[in-house]
Amino acid sequence: MTGKVRLSYILSIDAGTTGIRSIIFDKENNIISQAYSDIPTIYPKPGWVEQEPKTIWNKCLQVVNESLKNQALNAQDIQAIGITNQRSTSVIWDKVTGEPIYNAISWQDMRASDLCKEKMNTLKMRAIKGVGSILKTLLQFVKPISASEFGKLMITISSLSINPGTALSNIAWMLNNIEGAKERAKKGEIIAGTLDTWLIWNLTNAKVHATDYSNASSTNMYDTFKLQWSSLFLDLFDIPKQILPEVRESSDNYGNTSENHFGSPIPITGVIADQQSALFAETCFTPGDIKCTHGTGTFIDMNVGSQPVATRHRLVPLIGWSLDGQVTYMLEGYINTTGSAVQWLCEGLQIINDPSEAEILANNVDDSGGVFFVPALQGLTSPYWDPLARGVIIGLTRGTKKEHIVRALLEAIAYRCRDVITAMEHDSGLKIKSIKTDGNASKNNFLIQFMADLMEIEIERPQQLEATALGAAYLAGLKTGYWKSMEDIKLYRKTEKTFQRKQINPQIEENYIKWKKAIERSFNWG
Repeated sequence: MTGKVRLSYILSIDAGTTGIRSIIFDKENNIISQAYSDIPTIYPKPGWVEQEPKTIWNKCLQVVNESLKNQALNAQDIQAIGITNQRSTSVIWDKVTGEPIYNAISWQDMRASDLCKEKMNTLKMRAIKGVGSILKTLLQFVKPISASEFGKLMITISSLSINPGTALSNIAWMLNNIEGAKERAKKGEIIAGTLDTWLIWNLTNAKVHATDYSNASSTNMYDTFKLQWSSLFLDLFDIPKQILPEVRESSDNYGNTSENHFGSPIPITGVIADQQSALFAETCFTPGDIKCTHGTGTFIDMNVGSQPVATRHRLVPLIGWSLDGQVTYMLEGYINTTGSAVQWLCEGLQIINDPSEAEILANNVDDSGGVFFVPALQGLTSPYWDPLARGVIIGLTRGTKKEHIVRALLEAIAYRCRDVITAMEHDSGLKIKSIKTDGNASKNNFLIQFMADLMEIEIERPQQLEATALGAAYLAGLKTGYWKSMEDIKLYRKTEKTFQRKQINPQIEENYIKWKKAIERSFNWG
């Protein structure tokens, strides 16, 4: 008698900002099972944001085992594990015992602001930026040089900045402020990493201390031109290189999980940072391909090909992924207040009860009634980078209704996206033909249609909105042959809806120009 043939699946661990999820996918992108758990966030002081590393690890075990149990699966049903994670949240732990020396410091944490300002104001950094700025000006008139690696490097140097929420500043703060940490680091007694590294180390029972190119490039410690940890920033912040993980390809062998965790070993063969993972899941495999993830904030990422691109418009140049010996680079624009601004309409202004109502109210009026909303509730990020900017609602009259304010906010999210996408086109020299959108807020049809009308571009929304987890699953499955190639992956991507410009409307362009005036009112207000 022939036994029943068991299917195999790919399991993805998605360690997000507020929780951790385990999702099991089949070959056609269907979710077979999933489990989720919140991760408590700790706020010791204003501007400080932490999480307990052991809690993250224990929750990881919990959700993976739950996702298996939900469908009566076991470890032998899982061909491979992919890991994706919030970027730059950092942990330092004892190399022998595995005990963290401090809580994980989140990418949202601002405690290292003064340290970053101090380092950027050193004579060495001022000199480097000064030389870079001079060369940047000269290189604009010598196109062949500006397109060279040297030219790109100089343009990048002229725009150097250090974000207090990066792994660079988080790790430096821990080494400087935890008693004995600096000395232990120099002796090789402690090691560090982002959440992917922390989970890999625990899943393999301390056998693998590694990260991938995408996560490394997001730390502010990695030289994306030379593909190595940056001696410039490590020396500047006095971080010993030996505490940092080995950097591997995004689709690679990261060891097997210990059989103690899930009953049998499971290979870990995919690791990628969250936004890069979504870019991969959206099959943005060609230079000029772009995805827009609408969540609490909005991340817009563009594949720029096999060579890094320097940005003159204050975007973030990163590595998308590394696969089969080929590194793919990307540009990123981050808009920090989009979905959270809609949530503010619920919790702050209390003019809607649920974010889903925003679409209904926006469609109840023909336009915003002359109201313009600048959602700078936490400053402005790409491409303005003004932490002192503050939110503005302008154009109010006695005829203004809550519908106008809601619509003005949704339109503002689209305006901010256009700002970023225009900057991407200028920096990359690539014309954007279409956008792939994902994330929970992309369910808002009014928002996506308005984006299509505003930018005169086609926007695709996939059936599978769990793009972050799916990208990590794809990379894990490519390594094991679950999916044969990137072309194979494209066959399984399904579009739920395509948005195209409905009609030419000169008023949209006029309103965008007015909104640009409104955003100038928000600058340097705090």
